[in-house]
Amino acid sequence: MTSSGLYPGPLLVLLCLLHGSEEICPSVCLCVSDTVSCSSSGLTKIPMSLPSSAVTLDLSHNHLSWLGPGSFRRMLRLENLRMAHNQLGSLGHGVFRNASGLRHLDLSSNKLNVVEQHYFQGLWRLEELLLFNNKITQVEASTLSGLSSLKKAYFSINQITHFPFFSIQDHSHPFLTMLDLSSNRMSRLPWEDVKALPRLVQRGLYLHNNSLICDCSMYSMFWHWDLRGYDTLKDFREEHTCTIYGNPRGSIRFLRQTRFFHNCTVERAVSLPVTVLLSDVMVFEGERVRLDCQTSLSSTNLSFTWLSPSKGYIAQTSINDTLISLFPNGTLEIHATKVNDSGLYVCTAVDIKQALNATREVNVTVALPAAVSFNTGYTTLLGCVVTMICILIYLYMTPCRCSCCKQPRLPAIPIATYDPSTLTSVFSPSTRDQNRIQTNKHVAFMEPMLSEEGTEWAPES
Repeated sequence: MTSSGLYPGPLLVLLCLLHGSEEICPSVCLCVSDTVSCSSSGLTKIPMSLPSSAVTLDLSHNHLSWLGPGSFRRMLRLENLRMAHNQLGSLGHGVFRNASGLRHLDLSSNKLNVVEQHYFQGLWRLEELLLFNNKITQVEASTLSGLSSLKKAYFSINQITHFPFFSIQDHSHPFLTMLDLSSNRMSRLPWEDVKALPRLVQRGLYLHNNSLICDCSMYSMFWHWDLRGYDTLKDFREEHTCTIYGNPRGSIRFLRQTRFFHNCTVERAVSLPVTVLLSDVMVFEGERVRLDCQTSLSSTNLSFTWLSPSKGYIAQTSINDTLISLFPNGTLEIHATKVNDSGLYVCTAVDIKQALNATREVNVTVALPAAVSFNTGYTTLLGCVVTMICILIYLYMTPCRCSCCKQPRLPAIPIATYDPSTLTSVFSPSTRDQNRIQTNKHVAFMEPMLSEEGTEWAPES
């Protein structure tokens, strides 16, 4: 073998050893499949050699205080990073360089003070961001920029006084459905920016346990959210408070104590769609019913669609059922209702020119005809009466109480005594003795006549 053929072998072995060292699981960690757990290991810095194939990395409950640039640059497959309960006070530039595949990032329960705009650069696939229970006082304007896949962001239990609501738009965060800002120190919010938030963000915006100052702008916003039945208000109704004139001692639960806002003018169209209050309609089966679609929109150039519990979406261009009609003004007519037509009907009115829409909800209950209902009740009552009669017959006219079918009682055998005359009367067929037997049978208790089996009573001699 020539010398030129000797070098590729050792070089290849060296490269394999270097590559294999990167895949070695640190001694303080547990590596299972594509998951690496270094939780509660007393770490003060990230281990140098972590498997590059890891999808989930758990570094929570350690003593990490700093993340330098490119801390996860070799972990190209990393999707879930958990770093809760550490001592992180800030993040360096380019921390997540080459880790753009992250989908879940947990930095909760640390000591972050300012969320700087460079922290999450490049994480365009990030879906969940957990920053609750830190010491955050400020969130910079462009912090969430570029997080186009973000679905849920948790900023609760911090010291935030201002938040860049204006940076969240439909086109920038089309999937964002939860923004938790509860338990912070916000006293006044830019309500115009809040009104401009996408509808899905407004529905999932948590603002309870803040120090909001009571004013009409605040009340108007929450009034419309409450009208639409948002869970963020229903689930934390008691925790929504505001202070009168900014005095902490004058805190009220403004969703309960509305008398302080009687002088406020509530706008009827803060942001759309506006859901009209639920209506209830009750009809009998076979009757005709008309459901109107009156909403807050006043334009005459509207298009209407209905969502039916039994037939799905109903539009003027999609009706092929002779039992349903949809009029140009949005009224839905059901010619002959059936019991399975019961449920919630939702009408959506759309103003294409102004890009506005509003909804109308009607709860329809279809009952059986009155005659059928009466016959059913009458039959049930009659069945109950017959059952009671049968029970009474059973209790008071049983065979034991019927004299015509009473079985004859067997004659009781009197107790034998030692008196010979008495013993003779027991076996005597005379009428007199028989009468005496009949007379005494009621007091003749059945005591054992034989002390032992096979032993008989004998008259004394």
